[in-house]
Amino acid sequence: MRSRSRPLNGFTLLEIMIVVVILSLLVGMLAPNILGRVDEARVATTKTEISTIMQALELYRLDNYYYPTTQDGLEVLISKPSGGQEAKMRREGGYLKRSGLPKDPWDGDYLYLSPGENGPFDLYSLGADGEEDGEGYDADIGSWNL
Repeated sequence: MRSRSRPLNGFTLLEIMIVVVILSLLVGMLAPNILGRVDEARVATTKTEISTIMQALELYRLDNYYYPTTQDGLEVLISKPSGGQEAKMRREGGYLKRSGLPKDPWDGDYLYLSPGENGPFDLYSLGADGEEDGEGYDADIGSWNL
């Protein structure tokens, strides 16, 4: 039989366990920072989408001399209203360049009131909890607090 003269290449169980412990510590320290950023990103996305819809509402008002009613809703930014005041469908493809109204990052609908309590209209998301008011990431995000 031949004897082995070369040492075996590879890692020992102890070396692998040390690497796993170090990686676990790094993930443990970094994960809270990364996960906290997800909620911040959702709030920023909501504010951006509200601003975009507000611009579409302003274009609608310029063409029709009024904001859509609460009854007409935001759907008039996509297609001509079927009832209510007769609006001019003015821009090819509507005022929002999407196949439909966007949902907020928590998969809720953007809510619209016209006339609004805080201005000519209120456009808002109910936040992470999907309920009125709230604090932190559960707070409502609206056109009045951008």
